[in-house]
Amino acid sequence: MCALCGMLLDQHWAEQDGGRRARVFRVKLANRVLDHFGLRLDDWGGRIYVLHDRKGRSAVVDNLGVLWVEAERLAGRALDPLDPGLVYALGS
Repeated sequence: MCALCGMLLDQHWAEQDGGRRARVFRVKLANRVLDHFGLRLDDWGGRIYVLHDRKGRSAVVDNLGVLWVEAERLAGRALDPLDPGLVYALGS
């Protein structure tokens, strides 16, 4: 597998339908959550994602299935989806 171009990657079940528009929506939705933890997700060529932190570090993420593992690694802590601050921010 080529990490740079994303060739030979298996498609994750969460990304089967919807095409480009759905992928853009997934990135936007993920960024609403990731922003709370100081992270940002970018789509790279419609095949892979690049996850960034505010320190300039980044990680190539093949699919949404491994996104949260990499997010916790970059954040240096467990990311709680029920964090009260996150729940409040998403409700605003």
